[in-house]
Parts: sequence; C-alpha cells; structure tokens
Amino acid sequence: MKKINLSGMGVALITPFRADGQVDFSALTRLVELHLTAGTDYLVVLGTTAETPTLTLDEQTRIVQAVVAQVNKKRPIVVGLGGNNTAALVQRLKTEDFTGVDAILSVVPYYNKPSQEGIYQHYKALAEASKLPLVLYNVPGRTGANMTADTCLRLANACDSIVAVKEASGNTEQINRILTQKPEGFQVISGDDGLALSLIASGAVGVTSVLGNAFPKEFAQMVHLALEGNLKQAQPIHEGFSELTALLFADGNPAGVKCLLAAMGYCENVLRLPLVPVQAAIEAKIHKQLHK
Repeated sequence: MKKINLSGMGVALITPFRADGQVDFSALTRLVELHLTAGTDYLVVLGTTAETPTLTLDEQTRIVQAVVAQVNKKRPIVVGLGGNNTAALVQRLKTEDFTGVDAILSVVPYYNKPSQEGIYQHYKALAEASKLPLVLYNVPGRTGANMTADTCLRLANACDSIVAVKEASGNTEQINRILTQKPEGFQVISGDDGLALSLIASGAVGVTSVLGNAFPKEFAQMVHLALEGNLKQAQPIHEGFSELTALLFADGNPAGVKCLLAAMGYCENVLRLPLVPVQAAIEAKIHKQLHK
C-alpha cells in the first residue's frame, strides 16, 4: 500500500451551491485553483465541511472526479467516506473507483454510539477492505461517540493501512497521549484550527483546516512556520485569526466559512437544509473581521 504524507495544512473543502441549490461546479473550480496556487498541502473532499450528508451519491462522485481532474496529481487528495453501517462502507471501499485519490478519511460511526470495541472492529473491517491508506476521524461533538486514545493507539499498532488520525475532540490530554505513544510514522492531524499551533508544537504534523478555505496562503504560512519550529513567527499569525476562527463556528460549520467565502466573492452563501446561513449579527461580525 502506498504511503501518504499529510504534513502541513490540508483544507476541508466546502461544497459550493448555486442559488437554486445545485452544486456550483464553476465555483468549485475557482476554489480548487485558489488552493493550487496558495500553498495548500492537500485537499479533503466530502468531509464534514462539504455538507456530505446532503449530497447524493451521484453528486459525490461528480465532485470527486472534478477535483481529481483539476488537481491532476499536484496535491494529495483525501476523500471522506464514513457512516454508521460498517458493511455498507466495506462494500463501497471494495467496489468504488478511487482513481486519483490518495487516502480515505472515515469518521467514527455516529448515532449508534458504539463501544470502544465496536469502534475498533469497525475500523479494522474498513482497513482490511480499503486499497488506500485510511485516516481515522474523531469528532465526538458531531458523532456522539469519542474514540479514546487507547482505541486510536490500538488501531495504529494493529492496522498498517491506518496511517493517521484527524483529532477534533478538543481534548488536548487525549491528543497528547496519542502523540507520545503512537507508533513511528503514524500521523496526528489537528481537526481544530484554534488548536493547530499548540498541537503542532506538541508533535502533530499539521491541520485539516476550515479557515484555510478562505485564507490558504496565510494559514499555510503559519502551519509551515510552526512545523519548522519557528513558533515565535507563527504565533502572531495564529492570534490574528483567533477571533475570525471563533466566528466561523459560532453558528456552526460550514455556515460561517460559507458566509466568509461569499463575502470574498468565491461562492454563493447557500447551504442545504437542515443547515442554514449564519444569523445577521454573526454575518456582520464576519464581514467586519474581513475588512479589518
């Protein structure tokens, strides 16, 4: 199985929609071009920020194909493929065409609230089925189930195809335990923009960013400086984005970043139900931050 380096700043791509609610492939092209020229290290397609649960399978396929064709191997591409039906995911991993894709990102099963043994067996089954490297994704605020450090480390040691974890639990004690006890070569990625700098300082290889959708050049610079050990120069950049980062999540993701991108002219401020645009007060604050 091929290796993948997820060091640096990856971006969890939004899915732009037109005013009629259809996928805006022209806007998607503009966004991908921005990342190809601005220092983004890899792209995550069909993640949380992409509103993937509201996309049809046909739309998902077309989005992946469009990004793969445009990127043309210039950057690694990670595709989100997660759910709470292990057998269905195994079938998709065995049968779908992942040409041009470098790794799979799979979220901890949601709603079912599996035990730690259930989480372990779920990922073990996916790892055995996948022809691509697998990235674990722990985001208990969304899934309702936390993958503990013990389970993450158990998977990292047991499955060669599991190469990384995107950690968005916000539990720094848990993440630091993974960082200090992980096997050599296993990559820990921050799933929170606000914790990116501190986690990189502790040994994380970078971040999969939401803010990077709009400011890839600046946020990538911060990440790269931190990875080089230049925390003194990275810190002011990180602090400069702290208020905006908080605003992007005040009314939920990706409502905040879509509001920001719309204000910057990259896409329409359109989401699919059950998500809706940010409240007017939050929108005004985001616009104010943009024009500071």
